[in-house]
Amino acid sequence: MTSPLQIPGWRHIYSGKVRDLYASEDAGDTRILVVASDRVSAFDFVLSPGIPQKGELLTTLSMWWFEKLADVPNHIVEGDIPQAVAGRAMLAMALEMLPIECVVRGYLTGTGWTEYVESGTVCGIALPAGLRNGDRLPEPLFTPAYKAPMGEHDENVTFDRVVELVGAERAAQLRDVSLDIYRRAAEYAAEKGLILADTKFEFGTDAEGTLRLADEALTSDSSRYWDAESWKTGSTPEERMASFDKQIVRDWLAANWDKQGEPPALPDEIVKQTADRYRQLIDRLRG
Repeated sequence: MTSPLQIPGWRHIYSGKVRDLYASEDAGDTRILVVASDRVSAFDFVLSPGIPQKGELLTTLSMWWFEKLADVPNHIVEGDIPQAVAGRAMLAMALEMLPIECVVRGYLTGTGWTEYVESGTVCGIALPAGLRNGDRLPEPLFTPAYKAPMGEHDENVTFDRVVELVGAERAAQLRDVSLDIYRRAAEYAAEKGLILADTKFEFGTDAEGTLRLADEALTSDSSRYWDAESWKTGSTPEERMASFDKQIVRDWLAANWDKQGEPPALPDEIVKQTADRYRQLIDRLRG
C-alpha cells in the first residue's frame, strides 16, 4: 500500500483497505477527514493497480445516498474540504465505531450461495429448497459479520453474537435500521431499473450515544447492483447478475488466483471495465 497523502493542516491516523482517515492538527477541531482512495479490495486483499477516479466515484455516490437518506443520522459534518483531496473526501464527526459489519442480503449470491449449496442455509438461516444462484430471497436477511483487523478475514456471526458484542438493544437497532435502509434503497433502485442484491453498512455512536451511519453508503464497493432487465431475462448466472460493482474484479480473481499468497495484478481491461461500471451506476441512479 502506498504512503498516505500529506495534507496541510491534517494528520494521518489510519488507513483501511480503501479509505484514509485524518485528524485536524487544530486541537479544537474534532472532525475527521475521510479520504477515499483509488484502491480496490477483494477477498480481504488490497489489489493493484487501483481503479482510476474510484475515490471520487465512491464519495459522490455516498454523499448522494446520505442526502437521500437524510432522516437517518450519519457522520457527515459541514466544512471545507482541502483542495488536495477535493471530490474524494468527506468531513465527518469522530464516532465510536461498532465492531459489526451490518450486511443485508435481498438475493442469494456470493458466499451466501456457496453456503446454501452446502447446507441450505445462509449464515445459519434456513432457506427454502430449490433456489438458484441469483434468486430473490423470501425476505431480506440481516447477516452480520465481525470486523476483523486489517489483514485478517471478517467473520460471519449470529445475531446472538452481535448481542454479546454490543448489547441487546443496540443489536436490535442495528438490525432494524439496516433492514429499513436496505428496503428503501432497493425500492428506489428498482425505479431506476436496478436490483440492489445486497449491501453492508457500518455504524458508530456519537458523544450522546446516537447511532450514526458511517464510512460509506450503498456504493459499488459495499453493495451488489444488478441490471433488473438482465436478471429477468438472463439464462445464465452471469447474464442474470450483470453487475455495476466490483464483481468484475472478484470474478477475474476467482478464475485466475487460488487465494494462496499475494493476488496477481489486475489486467488493464478489468480495471477499465470496473471503472466504466462504477460510472454507469451513478448515471443510472441519478437519472
